[in-house]
Amino acid sequence: MNHLILLGAPGAGKGTQARKLQDERGIVQLSTGDMLRAAVKSGSEIGKKAKAIMDAGKLVSDDIMIAMIEERVQQPDCKKGFILDGFPRTAAQAEALDAMLAKLGLALDHVIEMTVDEKILTERIVGRYTCAKCGAGYHDAFQKPKVAGVCDVCGSREFTRRADDNAETVRTRLDAYRKQTQPILPYYRTKGILKSVDGMAEIDDVARQISAILD
Repeated sequence: MNHLILLGAPGAGKGTQARKLQDERGIVQLSTGDMLRAAVKSGSEIGKKAKAIMDAGKLVSDDIMIAMIEERVQQPDCKKGFILDGFPRTAAQAEALDAMLAKLGLALDHVIEMTVDEKILTERIVGRYTCAKCGAGYHDAFQKPKVAGVCDVCGSREFTRRADDNAETVRTRLDAYRKQTQPILPYYRTKGILKSVDGMAEIDDVARQISAILD
């Protein structure tokens, strides 16, 4: 069984690797954003509390996040393990998460940091765009359509870019990651469960590095 956290700057490829692990090993990706939306939609007690806080434009408290994760990791699909995505972001959250897992007789096996070159990463994110019709992904420099302006998959000529895929927003997100999330690395390093992989490598290379840690 594997209980993991994938850490890395925005655009490091955490989501891609989590989906690969889910497909290949049955380790469920638990995105706190998805969990929050699901809890609100379900109308559960935690969902109602979270909705009231979000509706007021405030951040959901650590207590509610931990309660939500506690509920989720006990569901049958987490039997083979889980990957936490988007949590914890602070040392206090990391400690609260450990305490909650210990209460359930569980513990984190690995915390994997996907290291990146921020300059190249910014180029990677800023150049991204997708087909508006089928969602196929492209890039100004690294992955252009075979025929300029025509989607390889569905032939559509309409493309879209995420509003937040611009240099300024990327810099802000990287800055927030450095300030908020990087400080938890020493916490996991002292516990001996922190490992690093080269997040700038090819997707399959990164997957092999992660597999080597899990095996």
